[in-house]
Amino acid sequence: MTRPDFFLAVELAGTGAHPASWRRDDSRAEDLFTGRYWVDAIVAAENAGLDAVFLPDSFGVQPSGPGATRGRLDAVSIAARVAAATHGIGLVPQAPVTHTEPFHLAKAIQSLDFATLGRAGWEVTVSEGAEQARAFGRKRAQDAAALWHEADEAIEVVTRLWDSWEDDAEIRDLPTGRFVDRDKLHYIDFAGDNFAVKGPSITPRSPQGQSIVAVRADGVEDADVAARRADLIRISAGDLDAARARRTELRAALAATGRDPDAVHVLLDLDIHLADSVDAAADELRTLDSWADSLVASAPSLLRHIGTAGTLRAALEAVATAEAADGVVLRPLAIPAALRRLSFLERKSLSPGTLRTRLGLPRPASRYATSTEGTPS
Repeated sequence: MTRPDFFLAVELAGTGAHPASWRRDDSRAEDLFTGRYWVDAIVAAENAGLDAVFLPDSFGVQPSGPGATRGRLDAVSIAARVAAATHGIGLVPQAPVTHTEPFHLAKAIQSLDFATLGRAGWEVTVSEGAEQARAFGRKRAQDAAALWHEADEAIEVVTRLWDSWEDDAEIRDLPTGRFVDRDKLHYIDFAGDNFAVKGPSITPRSPQGQSIVAVRADGVEDADVAARRADLIRISAGDLDAARARRTELRAALAATGRDPDAVHVLLDLDIHLADSVDAAADELRTLDSWADSLVASAPSLLRHIGTAGTLRAALEAVATAEAADGVVLRPLAIPAALRRLSFLERKSLSPGTLRTRLGLPRPASRYATSTEGTPS
């Protein structure tokens, strides 16, 4: 049994991370663009005791050719649809910043935090390549350094906007007829290389104050932003030794920025396929690979577990024992097949509460709470 604070999440990508997963009889590919599909999947994850669900999103269609699942719904909208049907699981949609205004992102995630009573997170992503740039036509494709510098500024803007209403700004004072105390709303006055945002937000401070921020640390530029900004850092690795080395590097980077490494969870990606036996899981994977492009079906370079719920439980224990990560993000190759069996992991049922509480993080005070400057007239 993994330790109680070992964080376990799942990333739900379409019908599964395998590009041919939609061809399985149990894929429910015909329901993929309905709210019911996502409610059923995320409720199943919650019933299995998982701490959070990550919802991928992008402004580009999925790669791997016409034989792969293509098309997607907006991840923040999926999370909002599922909010009322769940009570404990954290909802962490991806939301790219490259072609999106941070004011809109701040409002969307704050609204999700209200809808979930404090279970919202935001996985920050960027939009790479000329194809996505052409889809908007507002600017040319940027390199990694420019993309993550812009993302760094976007996170700063968003988190300032989340603080721009003090917690007690909404007073609803009947005698004076004032709904808000204008002295408790603050301009954020951000001016950077990519944004100039006055603020304040139009949304009150949400249940968590600051929703959880997740950043993937695959390269130099995103790792730098993750070390300074993220509550959850996602990594991938070829084996547990490489994961442990990466986690050690990131913890050193966190300390170098003056942050407490123990306050940030490093989460390791683990692709999985589960069946009733190890042999059956292997057979099913061979079938999936036979349906997919030969390049896609080649041997994986990242951690993968093909087996049963019991062998997965042992694999998670190995991650925790090796101190390779503070938690794992399961990436089912075929979602329904995995979700049916995750309940056998024997995780403790989730209690209602905020995602911050689950991560052991306090609710921060607004950075403007004691300020008397920058209030709207």
